[in-house]
Amino acid sequence: MAETPKSSLLSLEPKRPIPTAPEQPQPIFLRELPKRNEEFRHLLAHILLPVDLMVEFDIDPITLRNKHGAVMVHAAHSEDGMVWALRLLNDIDPRDPLMEIELGDTPFNRIAVNWVAMNDPRAPRFDVDRLPDGSSTLRGTAIRNIQAEIAAKAAGLAPGQVRRGLKHFGRLMQDLEQVFAAMHHYEYDVEPLFYHAAILFERHGFRYARGEAFMRKIHQGFEPGGELRKRLDGSTPFRMPEQADSIRGRSWAIHDGILGEPWDGVKMYKRLGVFADVETASGVLW
Repeated sequence: MAETPKSSLLSLEPKRPIPTAPEQPQPIFLRELPKRNEEFRHLLAHILLPVDLMVEFDIDPITLRNKHGAVMVHAAHSEDGMVWALRLLNDIDPRDPLMEIELGDTPFNRIAVNWVAMNDPRAPRFDVDRLPDGSSTLRGTAIRNIQAEIAAKAAGLAPGQVRRGLKHFGRLMQDLEQVFAAMHHYEYDVEPLFYHAAILFERHGFRYARGEAFMRKIHQGFEPGGELRKRLDGSTPFRMPEQADSIRGRSWAIHDGILGEPWDGVKMYKRLGVFADVETASGVLW
């Protein structure tokens, strides 16, 4: 019987260990990425791109091109380098990317997720992000397209959504953690634009840096006998009584101004690999 050759890489003993990570890693900020080589930037972006989703929409996961040869991934920096955006496009409806992420350096030497969204281009579109004349509503945070919002709510969407999502949010959060680990950040921040977004981040392990008491007060207000539940009087399509018992319904009512004060001041953060297990609206269905 022939002797098995001992050529496995596991049997190799290098003369000195090859470091796989720096001993004292320094955080890498978005403003530094343009100075990094193109391959490093490309690899960071690639971590965030779901291979199965690209294949489903006829995008080559290696070349990032569609069947016509067009590049379907766009990455860009703001002029000052403090903001980085990544968009995965599609051929079905170019108005909305399959996935878009915007990250920003903060004044406190951290990185924040400014915006994250996933859109199913096969689903109906609701123009909550624009007025009939085409001007932007900033996702309804500056001005509202009421008729589009009524239709979006009836279709089961939440405030700010222009289409149904792709149900990849949890995985996208895991991929983001890989990116932040590669950039040597143990934590990252987010400022939810809507009530339902705060609950979504909460249910994916985020902790409140500010606003947890505010969120609990909102929950109490929508509970039986609460002041916010009483205000769901049907006076607008966004203030129907049944909305008290769903996160999405509550979010529409808050978007409609039911709090009597601005939705503002909620800040959250996520530590890599740590699930915070915070619940401010326990048991309330989406």
